Amino acid sequence: MAGLVGRVARGDESAFAELYEHVSGPVYGLVLRVLRDPAQAEEVAQEVLVEVWRTASRFDPGRGGALAWTMTMAHRRAVDRVRSAQAASDREERAYRADVPAFDEVTEQAEARMEAERVRRCLGGLTELQRESVTLAYYGGYTYREVAELLGASLGTVKTRMRDGLIRMRDCLGVNR
Repeated sequence: MAGLVGRVARGDESAFAELYEHVSGPVYGLVLRVLRDPAQAEEVAQEVLVEVWRTASRFDPGRGGALAWTMTMAHRRAVDRVRSAQAASDREERAYRADVPAFDEVTEQAEARMEAERVRRCLGGLTELQRESVTLAYYGGYTYREVAELLGASLGTVKTRMRDGLIRMRDCLGVNR
């Protein structure tokens, strides 16, 4: 096969056709194993064979066989394609992360304080009985039954106070259903 490469180096197209018949299958197989994508493997194999045509004059039979030389080019080209795809993926990931605003603790704290102030203001708009019921249940963690016992009211009364209070809170806070 070294003789074929020598003839290809001199521009012999029939020698290249013969060399192509010998190496195209192994080149494609190697590239496919690296890339795992038939369409890309075909493209890279074609690039390798064009490179063989253009660089045949650089082939040195003293350093190895023609098939090994071609397969080395194929492997390098396939690995370059994988690295290029990974680099592109990494660039896209960095660009995506650059578009996503970073967590701003100060802003989050300010928004939480503003929201807490709105809730306090809305709680202030409830009747005393509604405010006590809602506060015990949501801030104290008590059940309806426990709130009723603490306030000395019936369970139905507490449920009504809480329902009415929560409706007023929802309206005050502007929460959509």
